[in-house]
Amino acid sequence: MNPFAQLDRQFVWHPFTQMRDWLKREPIVIASGKGAVLRDVHGREYLDANSSIWTSLHGHNHPKINSAIQRQLKKIAHSSALGFANEPASLLAGQLLQVANLKLKKVFFSDDGSTALEVALKLAYEFTRRARDQSVKPRFLSLDGAYHGDTIGAVSLGHLDLFHQAYGGMLFKTDKVMSPYCYRCPFNRAQPERDDARNYRKCHWECVGKVEQKFSAQKKRGNFYAAFVFEPLMQGAAGLIPQPIGWLKRVTDIARSHGALLIADEVMTGFGRTNSKLNIKNSKPPLFACQQESVQPDFLCVAKGLTGGYLPMAATLTTQKIFDAFLGEYEEFKTFFHGHSFTGNQLGAAASLASLELLQSKSSLRQRAKLQSQLQKELQTLWPLPHVGDIRQVGLVAGIELVKNWRTREPFALRERAGIRVCEAMARHGVLTRPVGNVIVLMPPYCTTPKQLSKMIFALAAGVKELAEGL
Repeated sequence: MNPFAQLDRQFVWHPFTQMRDWLKREPIVIASGKGAVLRDVHGREYLDANSSIWTSLHGHNHPKINSAIQRQLKKIAHSSALGFANEPASLLAGQLLQVANLKLKKVFFSDDGSTALEVALKLAYEFTRRARDQSVKPRFLSLDGAYHGDTIGAVSLGHLDLFHQAYGGMLFKTDKVMSPYCYRCPFNRAQPERDDARNYRKCHWECVGKVEQKFSAQKKRGNFYAAFVFEPLMQGAAGLIPQPIGWLKRVTDIARSHGALLIADEVMTGFGRTNSKLNIKNSKPPLFACQQESVQPDFLCVAKGLTGGYLPMAATLTTQKIFDAFLGEYEEFKTFFHGHSFTGNQLGAAASLASLELLQSKSSLRQRAKLQSQLQKELQTLWPLPHVGDIRQVGLVAGIELVKNWRTREPFALRERAGIRVCEAMARHGVLTRPVGNVIVLMPPYCTTPKQLSKMIFALAAGVKELAEGL
C-alpha cells in the first residue's frame, strides 16, 4: 500500500464517509491534475466527473488562475479584513455585484457555502427583528430535502434527515414545504416514460399551491416568515432535483407578496453551472440561476466555484436596505457581529477574479455551449438501461436516478449501496464521481473535451450494467 494511503487510513477522518467501509481498501490518493484529468500516486489517470465535489469550473492547474495566484503571492497572501481593506477583495466585490446584476449592492466575504448561508440567515434574522417587532422570533421556510450547509444555522435550514437528524437537539425550528420533485411527486398523474419527468408530468402546479398554503397559514398565526430559502433551478444534495420552468418565479412571487425576504443558495448553481439558456451569440449570458427566471433575491450566497475550485472562499451578496439596517453610532451596537479570520483573503480573491474573467470570455462560452449540448445528447443513450429511472439535466449538471424497476419507480434500499457501487465501477473505468444516494452526479469541468465526456457516459453505463449483473 502506498505510504500516503497508509497515513490517511491511520490519521484522517473524511467528511460524509462511512469510515468502516473506507478502511477496508486502499484509497485513491490524488497526486496531481491537469484540466479534467486527475492522477493518483500510482500514475493512474481518472476523469474528474464531478469537478472535485462541484468546485473546479475550469479544470485543474489552469494557467490563468495559477498566474493570478502567483502574482498575488509576490505581494501578500493574507491580511485581516477586520479594520483593513485590500485590493483584490475590493475588486472582486465590485465585479460580483456587476455580473449578478440583481440590484444587490454589498458583499460579505466568508469561507465556504455553509458560512455564506450562515451570514444570510443571521442578517435576515436581525433585519426582520429591527424592521418589525423585536419581541417576535423570526421563522424561516425552506424546501423539503433542503441542504444548505453544516454549520448549526445552515443545518437548521436543511430538511435532509439523513444528514441532519442526529443534530436535532441542537437546532432551531424551521418549516419546510414540498419540493417540486416531478419524478416522485404525489400529484404527478403521468405514468413513467423514458424521458425527464418534467417533460411528461401531468399536474396542476399543486406544489406551488402548497407554498401559498404554507405562507397563508403562517400569516394567520401572526408571525410572518422572515425569509424563504431555496436553491434556484436545482436542489443539489437533495438528489439533484430540478425545478420545472416557471416554478421558481411563481413561488418567489408568493414569498414576496407575504413580505418574506428571499435567500438564494447558489453555492452549487452559480457561475454558469446551471445556465440552460446558453447561446454562443449571447456575449453576456447569465452566470446565476436566479437571473434565468428574473428572480431578485435579497441575499445571494456563493462559494464552491467562486475561486474556480482553487481555494476556500465564499460571499453573501445583499441589498443596500439590509446594509443600512446595520448602520448606527458606535454605542448603539448595530454592527453585524460576525466574522471570519480569512474573510476577503487575497489569494482567494485573486483566483476568483481570474475565474470570472475566464467565465466571461468568448472561448469559455463556446466551450460550455458545446459541452452542454453534447451532454444532453449523450445522456439519452442511458435510457435503454432498465435501472435508470430518471435523467435530469440543468445546464452542466446532470443527475441519473437509479431504480430497481423503471416502470414502477421502485427505489433501491439504502443498504443496497446502488449509487456507491456504480461509482466504484466507474472508478475502475477511470472516471471519478460521487453519488447522492441513488443518484449519480455528472458535473464535468468546463474544459472537458468531447472524448472525455463520452468516456464519462460510457463508464456510467458500464457501472449501471455491472450493478444489474450483481443483483
